Amino acid sequence: MKWAKALLSTYILMKKINSIYIIDDDHITVFGIKKMLKTIAICNDIKDFENGKLALEGLRKAIKNGMPIPEVIFLDINMPIMDGWEFLEEFVNLDIKEKIIINVITSSIDPKDYQKWNDFRLKCLHYLNFKNKPIYKIDDKDLNRMNLAS
Repeated sequence: MKWAKALLSTYILMKKINSIYIIDDDHITVFGIKKMLKTIAICNDIKDFENGKLALEGLRKAIKNGMPIPEVIFLDINMPIMDGWEFLEEFVNLDIKEKIIINVITSSIDPKDYQKWNDFRLKCLHYLNFKNKPIYKIDDKDLNRMNLAS
């Protein structure tokens, strides 16, 4: 009986999210993010895309058809076809009224990437977080508003 109460209290404390996008060409990272999300969030609509172009197409289709748009996005910087920066350039021009939490994730140690993130953060109405790969933990600050680098 104690285990049922503990399970129920954990379930009640988990954040409910309608839609999450994971935009990353690394299948291991996508798998890891999905696995970690299961421990802190309830979301039945987690979509993954291998590059920014596919994600933008999915997003535009969702907007056009009145489907849920993501509340949270995990966005890799380095991807083929359309990288994370190119995605953000297009994304900030979409007519989206809701503020979306975008977790920019990268294995890059180039200070220019951090500066680009900060530039986007300052000109964008959405909330941008910065996370370095590998990601060992996803917590509440990755699913809630936070404009500071981790």
